[in-house]
Amino acid sequence: MADSSFDIVSKLDRQEVDNAVNQAVKEVGQRYDFRNTGASITLGGDEIVMTANAEERVLAVLDVLKSKLIRRGISLKALDVGEPKQSGKEVRLAASLKEGISTEDAKKISKIIRDEGPKSIKARIEGDELRVSSKSRDDLQSVISLLKGKDLEVALQFVNYR
Repeated sequence: MADSSFDIVSKLDRQEVDNAVNQAVKEVGQRYDFRNTGASITLGGDEIVMTANAEERVLAVLDVLKSKLIRRGISLKALDVGEPKQSGKEVRLAASLKEGISTEDAKKISKIIRDEGPKSIKARIEGDELRVSSKSRDDLQSVISLLKGKDLEVALQFVNYR
């Protein structure tokens, strides 16, 4: 019998991110507490920039964006938020979108699988993803539940389960 396998990846659905940002822009434009504060959100490539006239306002805009991302099913671990910076009369906050599993994160994940997972599991790093294989599908299921229980700083998805 051939080995069963699945891939561990960290990908973003760009359309859902775009929809969440558009919803947040709409809410910021309509809410009374954001009137005359210069609050705005822009999405450009892998970066979301939020601006307002005070640090509290820009953090409130960030909360609106986070709620929209969660509602759209996007993990907040994929959002790398910087520090608010004063820029003239406005405060800017940049948040970058993280995609892919870095080499050191992949090594951490494979070490967790080796140490705490079943012994028949083999994990290997392939670029920015991890391929996990075993003869037993039950072992693969236990690895998925093991990784879902861990608090990693990367948003993980499990794809190509065969």
